[in-house]
Amino acid sequence: MPDAAAQTTIFLSYCRADQARARQLAGVLEQAGLKVWWDTLIEGGAAFAKTIEAALGASDAVVVLWSAASVASDWVLDEAARGRDLRKLVPLSIDGTESPLGFRQYQSIDLRGWRGGAEEAVIQAVVRAVHAVAGRAPPAARPQTRGLAVPDRTRRKLILGAATAAVVVGGGFLVWRRGAFNAAAPTTGNSVAVLPFDNISGDPQQAYFSDGLSEEVRATLARNHALRVMAQSSSSQFRASEEGAVSIAGSLGVAYLLDGSVRRAGDTVRVAADLIDGRTGFSRWSEVFERRIDDVFAVQREIANAVATALAAQVAPAAAGVVDAQSERAAAGGTDSVPAFEAYLRGRALYDLSADEASERAALAQFDAAIALDAQYAAARSARARSLTTIANQYAAVGEHAALYDQAIDAAQRAIAIAPEFADAHSTLGFILFQGRLDARGAREPFERSSRLGAGEATVQARYAQYSARIGREQQAAEAMQRAVQRDPLNPLIHRAAASVEYAARRYTESLAPLRKALEMNARMSRAHAAMGDALLNLGSLEAARAAYEAEPVADFRLTGLAILEHRSGNSDAARAALALLVAELGDRVLYQQVQILAQLGESESAIERLLKAHASGDSGLIYARNDPFLDPLRGDPRVVGLLAQIGFTA
Repeated sequence: MPDAAAQTTIFLSYCRADQARARQLAGVLEQAGLKVWWDTLIEGGAAFAKTIEAALGASDAVVVLWSAASVASDWVLDEAARGRDLRKLVPLSIDGTESPLGFRQYQSIDLRGWRGGAEEAVIQAVVRAVHAVAGRAPPAARPQTRGLAVPDRTRRKLILGAATAAVVVGGGFLVWRRGAFNAAAPTTGNSVAVLPFDNISGDPQQAYFSDGLSEEVRATLARNHALRVMAQSSSSQFRASEEGAVSIAGSLGVAYLLDGSVRRAGDTVRVAADLIDGRTGFSRWSEVFERRIDDVFAVQREIANAVATALAAQVAPAAAGVVDAQSERAAAGGTDSVPAFEAYLRGRALYDLSADEASERAALAQFDAAIALDAQYAAARSARARSLTTIANQYAAVGEHAALYDQAIDAAQRAIAIAPEFADAHSTLGFILFQGRLDARGAREPFERSSRLGAGEATVQARYAQYSARIGREQQAAEAMQRAVQRDPLNPLIHRAAASVEYAARRYTESLAPLRKALEMNARMSRAHAAMGDALLNLGSLEAARAAYEAEPVADFRLTGLAILEHRSGNSDAARAALALLVAELGDRVLYQQVQILAQLGESESAIERLLKAHASGDSGLIYARNDPFLDPLRGDPRVVGLLAQIGFTA
């Protein structure tokens, strides 16, 4: 038998359409001495499903609110079935709706006449029914408080008493699922990180949708210039972490964490979102959204607005902003088509894998499918442009580059025409013009516009920083790179980019620290070891440079660095052997690297001949030519001066 001294706990099951009535009922049941658990208290993220299961098992009674809406809700039916199977179901009807098949052997208590008072006979009937299934005598009711409403409690204030042990074992949610009390508090009050929303649909193939939805919410928040929003790459480091909320917030340097989960069932989606205070680990705001799938875009906006409102105390309230559908679509390049959105998310998941040519082309096919479903989907066109650029850079033959870059530029320009305020499209266009077309002048306007529009986007800022560094605008490069690092401190790519900005300014010593940080995060990261070797070589640390080059996993950067190192070490034969191996293995795909080696060997004519050939073939290595110390022996030649001017550099 249950412990008679323990407080009786109930699990309250309802659908979103009935939330106001559920909140009112929870308040009066608590006045009656019951402990109420309902899904505004659900732990965020991965613990969502386990939390429900644990709470159902730990409760003494499962109170189900039947209504015209809830009898069609898969979640309410699941929860009611669990209560029935555990022999602790207490069904109520709030609008006279009959219980669905499978539950009609249980007599429902009719709440249609209830006026909201705790003292009304129908509520006393509910309390008696709860204690009857719990096997306990009803305790004395608590004194009524005038105007009492259910407090807007957080996910931390959960079932206590005899149920606590079961809940802790089952879901671990007396404190937030990642813990709460183990790191210093952040100090940036308007900053937030959006952790990857967990897929609790029971289908691993739906992970792309939950990941994509959390990233769309993050991107929406990042466009609010009053907030500082952590980038996706850094936030994703804590996908499966058991660290505490305070520790994670401290690692990311943010005041708040937004966590959540996504569950799809047929044409319905349920999104649970929880804003966690990084100083305490407790919830600042939480909400559960249950909608038809075609309302998912409204859910994105609602979550972003709620988070901005919750943070309004930290920033000027007027600056917190409200996201409306029209302005958000203009800034995000979005769509109103769910099938197009899903194709886009599938493409982005494949693109982020960066696994091989097949996955890159599969990503491109998904972006094309999204565009076919919605020709005005600017984000899909921008993604198509990036996908084509990746294929050109990594997999295409030299003669195929120009056509692929032309298609990429067209896709980016169309995205801008559709959504002129979409920062990513401008950034993508600038990147392709600079790296693909070797047009530094043409890239400047889209890059600068992207930086203004995407002040909160780490990737946009990092691209702009590297472009600025390579055309000699050191201050703009440093400022943009600082914004990128602040918003994506756990992304090794960002730290490698920061090192390239320092190297372009010939601050070789300063470039080493971000490279070491990048390699701490990813020891096999491409080009990072070679970049460290380049810096060490220019500092005269030959043996340290050799170790760095030998650790480089990418052959062209490794062989180029070793060839120059051998020459600097006085080993002419070894240098030429490395050059010969580079040419034999990679041929004209590495013309720029051949120029670097030949310039260092003192073979200026051969170096300039291949430099001109590299320009004619569109070798993207030429984006480094203005700042590259390995090309210094060639800089006085008028042919080199003219080539740099043609690209848009100064000599």
